[in-house]
Order: sequence, then structure tokens, then C-alpha cells
Amino acid sequence: MDKTCKRPESVLVVIYTDQGEVLMLNRTRPRGFWQSVTGSLKWGETPRQAAARELLEETGLHHHGKLQDAHHTERFTILPAWRSRFAPSAHYNREHLFYFRLPNRRLIRLNPLEHIEMRWLPAAQAARKASSWTNRNAILRLLPG
Repeated sequence: MDKTCKRPESVLVVIYTDQGEVLMLNRTRPRGFWQSVTGSLKWGETPRQAAARELLEETGLHHHGKLQDAHHTERFTILPAWRSRFAPSAHYNREHLFYFRLPNRRLIRLNPLEHIEMRWLPAAQAARKASSWTNRNAILRLLPG
């Protein structure tokens, strides 16, 4: 295990409101890549710790113990655009799903190094906007039926 490279394990945190809106973030690179809060686990970090850290870093929101672990993981091929961040032997990433429910929209403080824009969207629309299939599926899990 090469600790100078990124760990091939990450979190996805879907932030949603009681009104059924989902927060979507537009990455700085690649431009037009819409997603929920995401990030790699640091070496020695648990998925819950990473989810709390990424939530704060990317939105300014504190979890206050309200992160919901979906106990669901997805495995996907690491995209060529991000391959250089990982050890040569790492071809797949394991993503842990979390949800963070808010009663209403909140003021979001974007990290300008990571995201250039944010939108609150109805869940079905957010799922269509999500650039990754794992994010799309995670949002669709919020919809009834």
C-alpha cells in the first residue's frame, strides 16, 4: 500500500431537504461534472470520518451527528482523468454512501478550489444532472417506489 498515493476508497454524501430537493455541485474540473459531496478517504480514516470531513470542506455544513450511513457501497473503475492520483495497481474505487437530511435549504459555502456552482434541485432532476452513475443511483434511492 503506497501512502503517497490516494486511497482507492471514497465517500458520497447526498444532501437533501424535507421538501425533496437535492444539493448538486458543479466541479471546477472537469467543468460541467455535477455531483453530490464526494471525496477520498485518507489513510487511517473511517468512511464516517471522511463523510463528515468532506461535508464540512465542500459545503461548510457541520453534521452534528446526523450523517446517515446507507450501509451501501459501489465499486467502479477509476476514470482515466484521475488515474495518476492512485497507485498503478489501483484500478477500482470503493465508494461508501451517506445521506444528510436538512429540514430546509441552507446557505452553502462552496470550496472554490473544488466547485464553481451549486443548485438545489428536485430529486428526479438532480438524478438526471448527476454525472456519475453511482451518484444518480444514490439520488434515485430517495424517490418513493
